[in-house]
Amino acid sequence: MFDLVVNNGIIVTSDNVYEGDICIKDGKITAIMESGSDAIGKHEIDAKGRYVLPGAIDSHAHLNDPGFTWREDYEHGTAAAAVGGVTTIVDMPMQNEPALTSRETLLKKEEAVSKNAYVDYCYWGGFVDYNFDNLKELDEEGVVAYKSFIGPVSPDYVSLSMGQVREGLEILKTFDARAGFHCEDYSIIKWEEARAKREGRKDWRAFLDSRPLSAELIATKGIIDLAKETGAKVHICHVSHPDVAEEIRVARLQGVDITGETCGHYLTYTEEDVLNKGSIFKCAPPLRDSESREKLWDYVNDGTLCCVGSDHSPCEESEKCEEKHGVFGAWGGISGIQNVMQVMYSEGVNKRGYEPQMLARVLSEGPAKTFGIYGRKGSIDVGFDADIVILDPEKEWEITADSLMYLNKISAFVGLRGKGLPVCTIVRGDVVAMDGEVVGEKGFGELVKKIK
Repeated sequence: MFDLVVNNGIIVTSDNVYEGDICIKDGKITAIMESGSDAIGKHEIDAKGRYVLPGAIDSHAHLNDPGFTWREDYEHGTAAAAVGGVTTIVDMPMQNEPALTSRETLLKKEEAVSKNAYVDYCYWGGFVDYNFDNLKELDEEGVVAYKSFIGPVSPDYVSLSMGQVREGLEILKTFDARAGFHCEDYSIIKWEEARAKREGRKDWRAFLDSRPLSAELIATKGIIDLAKETGAKVHICHVSHPDVAEEIRVARLQGVDITGETCGHYLTYTEEDVLNKGSIFKCAPPLRDSESREKLWDYVNDGTLCCVGSDHSPCEESEKCEEKHGVFGAWGGISGIQNVMQVMYSEGVNKRGYEPQMLARVLSEGPAKTFGIYGRKGSIDVGFDADIVILDPEKEWEITADSLMYLNKISAFVGLRGKGLPVCTIVRGDVVAMDGEVVGEKGFGELVKKIK
């Protein structure tokens, strides 16, 4: 007898859609049978008429725990993930106090957060100018990638010069690690911010102009050149524009081991939302024009951008206050970990006609392969963790503040309407969320380490 059988579902993989029954025992997928099989489980879920997808892996999340837990913490952040169909979070090292830059800080973080996680999680390691000697020990602790900024960053972290990146990539190459980059040129942004202030420009157009596409392209091209030279693995975070995606596509054809990611907000909203609605839509890189948004979808669908994450970047409402902080000082980030799967299905499959297999590719398989956890995570296949999401393709929804599990219930996605909603989330064979409510146990989530 199996522990759990998910019956009669429309199973979605990266390259196929078929009906079947998924049989689970000891947290693993142990068999996949034809729909209507006689498989018996201690518990059974009838998924008839609904899609059954591999659990989403959010490649880019800032949970702010420990240290900045008045913005978000593991309890609220992983609860939101569970409701949204995210079964594994890849948590960023900054907006932690201290930043996750050494074995010591990793172990302290693990002690602080492990008792509060509803879903599984991985760690990005820090990649800053003071921890080159700690990179290897972080690898030994199982971090899945290393995060660096080329552009400006919050005071709790450090930006790197291209020279420092070059040396760091040489080190990471020795143990086959992947470095991820926030690609915006520091000097362009700082100069344009100062120029706007000098000219008395304080509106949202001034903010958008201070982070031009050229800044993102220059930084991305620089990283690609260094990856070619060193042979290191690199990942470009939160790509906002198709021209940047094209640089990644070409580099891959040239043999560079480069992966790319975009986010739900770049595929849904545009710079007009920033201009009309202000700081709630502020992020970095900024939102682009509508034509660029549509072209960006093509690079998601063809696999150039193999990850779609949330870049979940929560804050208190006061930190978004334009009157208090101005357009340059207001918090730049969008909370989205709870909504990335429903937005991708509604905007991509329903509105634009892409196949549902795309979700399995960019929300599950792509992140799992990028971060070295494929084989355990990332697919509905025998031997993999039983991380499964049941999505009702006919379920209509509107995102409201009250529906969000975040500590601070603010998000650019509030007010968005669509169709197609995760209604059941299963992590390692246990149901952790059902119909918009968390039903799992806090502390059930486990740290997932890179597979060696």
